Amino acid sequence: MEVTRDNSEHYTWGDDCSGWHLVKSKNLSIIEEHMPSKTQEKKHYHKKAAQFFRILKGTATFEIEDDLIKIREGAGIYIPKNTLHKIRNDTAHSLKFLVISAPTTQGDRYNSLESS
Repeated sequence: MEVTRDNSEHYTWGDDCSGWHLVKSKNLSIIEEHMPSKTQEKKHYHKKAAQFFRILKGTATFEIEDDLIKIREGAGIYIPKNTLHKIRNDTAHSLKFLVISAPTTQGDRYNSLESS
């Protein structure tokens, strides 16, 4: 079956951010996400899941542990398990990306004590 955003489970999070579950299983999750300008998630980590983010449109700013890293359109970044991280969209344009997690992050998200 062809997988598109139109036939995938949709959810919203944060300030008007959206995600579409393209693949949703215990061992693998692939989500296409959209973040409007000037939005971000809370810093967190996963005890079991490693993640790869691939930027489809825009430029993302990642906070990984204590480092800030900008990832441009067409590039990606790997986040090992047990690594504090968050993604931000500091630009005036929307951000679209894929986040690939193995295994799934469902039930495996732990927010940082520093609630930002």
